[in-house]
Amino acid sequence: MNIFVYSDESGVFDVVHNKIYVFGGLVFLSKEDKDVETRKYISVENQIKNSEGLSSNIEAKANLLSNKSKNKIFRSLNNCEKFGVVIKQEDVHSNIFTSKYHKQRFLDFAYKLAIKRKLESLIRKGKINPQTVDNIYFYVDEHTIATDGKYTLTDSLLQEFKHGVYTASFSTFKPPIFPNLKSLKVTYCNSRKTPLVRAADIVANKLYYLSISDKLYEFHKPNFNIIKLP
Repeated sequence: MNIFVYSDESGVFDVVHNKIYVFGGLVFLSKEDKDVETRKYISVENQIKNSEGLSSNIEAKANLLSNKSKNKIFRSLNNCEKFGVVIKQEDVHSNIFTSKYHKQRFLDFAYKLAIKRKLESLIRKGKINPQTVDNIYFYVDEHTIATDGKYTLTDSLLQEFKHGVYTASFSTFKPPIFPNLKSLKVTYCNSRKTPLVRAADIVANKLYYLSISDKLYEFHKPNFNIIKLP
């Protein structure tokens, strides 16, 4: 089995000017499902561009669309497996914001945990057999992760899903979720060229506005796993 993960963020990780920061995304359990949803998304997106009067060469990002259009696109993703993490910045330890390194480490942790919880949920539902997962492909919006943080994110994901994780004291070891994983690849994408990263942008935007509007508590979707941090 191959797993494909597409993700984007919404908000700015800056506690002085922002309350909420989120990651959101989609998970596909086969290339066939991924390709079907890509074609479906492009079709819906083109309909939205026509209704909004957007040029065909304009990227239909969430910040350009009306709420009606964003909701239509989001509904088109109803059958997709989705995940997200909502970070309430005022509750994050102040030391996290003192350096780019600390901020990136925290965001890597949040991203990894959100995906881990989603995949664990799919395992419990019997949709993933962890023994048969061969490859995981991550597609991340290129603006989401700072250049110097790209390698640390890959390493963090590899530890969690392929190699296993030791505690700080090395006294205990948590085995990897996918013991037979052959490869894990993180690709940083230009969303203009990657439709499902644009779809992830819509998911992240939906989660962001539910959060800042204090409506997240009334939002329940069986295939949308959402965690909150810290």
